[in-house]
Amino acid sequence: MKDKLIMENILLLLKGTCEVYVHGTQEASNEKIHETLLNGLDKILKMQYEVYNKMVACGWYQVSNINTEEINKTLTQLQNKEA
Repeated sequence: MKDKLIMENILLLLKGTCEVYVHGTQEASNEKIHETLLNGLDKILKMQYEVYNKMVACGWYQVSNINTEEINKTLTQLQNKEA
């Protein structure tokens, strides 16, 4: 259980770090800074994906497919809220 908790925390930290890199990249007015942040974002996204895959492999991150009916129901609800 301890390993699962550690991996969950790492995943949350990586997701939060992605947000920082995304905002920094969007706001960078300097080409070199923009490229540096973009490269950092790419590395963080790759790390996040590796952690996610490891958690799935260990059974710590449950993935389930959603059927088309549920997707359409959610889309309809969202469209009704916009109207």
